[in-house]
Amino acid sequence: MLKEYFLEKVTETVKKLTENNQLGQMKNTDEFSLQAEIPKNAQFGDFAVNVSSLSRYAKLPPVKIAEEIAKNIATTDFDINVTAGFINFKLHNNMLNSIIAEVLEKKLDYAKNNQGNGKKVILEYVSANPTGPFHIGHGRWAAMGSALANVMLYSGYDVYQEFYINDAGSQIQKLGKSLYIRILKELGVNIDFPEDEEEAKNYYTGEYLIPVAKEFIEKEVKKAEEIKNNYKCDFDKEDLKYLSKYARLKMLSLQKELLENFNTHFDNYFSELTLHEAGKVEECIKKLDELGVLYNKDGALWFASSKYGDDQDRVIKKSDGAYTYLTADIAYHYNKLQRGFDTLLNIWGADHHGYIPRMKAAIEVLGYNPDSLEVLLGQLVNLVMNGEQVRMGKRTKMITLDELIDEVGVDATRYWMIMRSIDTTLDFDVELAKSKTDENPVFYVQYAHARACSILRHAMQEKFDVINKTLQKPSVENIDEIIKIMKADNFEILWKTDDEKSLETTKKLILKLEEFKFIVQNAAKNRTPYLLTKYLQELSANFHQFYTFSKVLVDDEKLMFARLSLVKAVTIILEAALKLIAVSAPERM
Repeated sequence: MLKEYFLEKVTETVKKLTENNQLGQMKNTDEFSLQAEIPKNAQFGDFAVNVSSLSRYAKLPPVKIAEEIAKNIATTDFDINVTAGFINFKLHNNMLNSIIAEVLEKKLDYAKNNQGNGKKVILEYVSANPTGPFHIGHGRWAAMGSALANVMLYSGYDVYQEFYINDAGSQIQKLGKSLYIRILKELGVNIDFPEDEEEAKNYYTGEYLIPVAKEFIEKEVKKAEEIKNNYKCDFDKEDLKYLSKYARLKMLSLQKELLENFNTHFDNYFSELTLHEAGKVEECIKKLDELGVLYNKDGALWFASSKYGDDQDRVIKKSDGAYTYLTADIAYHYNKLQRGFDTLLNIWGADHHGYIPRMKAAIEVLGYNPDSLEVLLGQLVNLVMNGEQVRMGKRTKMITLDELIDEVGVDATRYWMIMRSIDTTLDFDVELAKSKTDENPVFYVQYAHARACSILRHAMQEKFDVINKTLQKPSVENIDEIIKIMKADNFEILWKTDDEKSLETTKKLILKLEEFKFIVQNAAKNRTPYLLTKYLQELSANFHQFYTFSKVLVDDEKLMFARLSLVKAVTIILEAALKLIAVSAPERM
């Protein structure tokens, strides 16, 4: 990465000058941190490092420090100038040309790196109850989680994606009872959900179970009749058990199908129920008890988590003998650690903020590093239709993820869900996401890719010679031949023009291509996949500007070839970035 390259140049020079007592009063023991940036005014240079912070050590004016450092950096492929405390670097053409060549050589692997160094990460996200359709918040976790997994895998992390199925609580019996009623209603039995609001909370009254009930009756004719005959003003226990399992598996199957269609692929679906059946929950409680962090109070079993950073102690087993949600969650995270993962990375809703310290406390007590747990807290998604926010609550129909996807498509849904930092509320403008205008971010980016592909196609087509009234074939058969020719020429012809605007937009586009390396590493390291969408917008804008001021299909064949090579490089990086967020890169629109 060029940013890191120039930062390293400055840092190494500072250390060398300090060792030789050539930088005022600065000493080897002085700890300093510098950053490379892109100057707001391109006339100063392409990259800059601000060394003003070294004044406190060197006891010299920033400009003197910058000048001393600058004159000790050997310049080969770039020029240096100093402005106040900034050391500015201006690239020579050969460095810019080498960026194009590298993109064309490495293709989709251009920004691939080994930042993660094989670190084993288990990324858990979505993890919804298998009791109903996904809401739009689940869609945000699915898009964010899968994009984050992609960019971390691309950056050398060993990422394992897991969906934790909350299938061991009373909600599964509630689901079974709800399906029971739907089946009986479909079979003509005079039954309905309770009208009392409090009693109705023990059921899932959504209409999504109607097609499940109909399918059950169609596929399991004998069992459906048996259920009808066994019903005597109350649920038959065995039938309820059967239907609870059936409903759980069916809803989970529907969830899995939707996630696959949404380009979200998990390595494993981990059932909470298996923790209980395998005795892992009891085993974990026994372990905590042996470590002396459990105690009895008011008939309940408590975890002394306040001794390990939590704001209060937590109940592990209630006075009625039932486990709390925390109990199974501790056992689950203990299981993750036992499986050998270095980092437990979770995406949770913002309402789980208080859950983090108690889980870290449990991890520490169990003998592991509490910092191995990383939690990204996701904020809400607001749907906006016709300029107004859609109000969704208990008395209004919830818009589900599959309904949203049906309305705007997978690509638009994913792109919009990833478009903002996960810790900020997202306003999802449905009408804008459906539109085919430059104001729609996903359309703008996909159109840039399609436009670039169209330019490459047109260059390879036969052209009609008006004067001779004949068809002229292109002098080369495909873009790969063009690239081979231009690599030998090193793309130098790109800079042989007097058109300042063309030179400026060409350079900006090439530097934006190179920036992809920095964006990828930053997104992986800081768990911020939304940076990819921001980058895609900027790269698309740079490409459109380039195309406006630098005509590609010109009479000068060599210049055309060079610009076609750059256009091809743009298609590669656009596709690579879109692939990381699992959004398609159409060649035609």
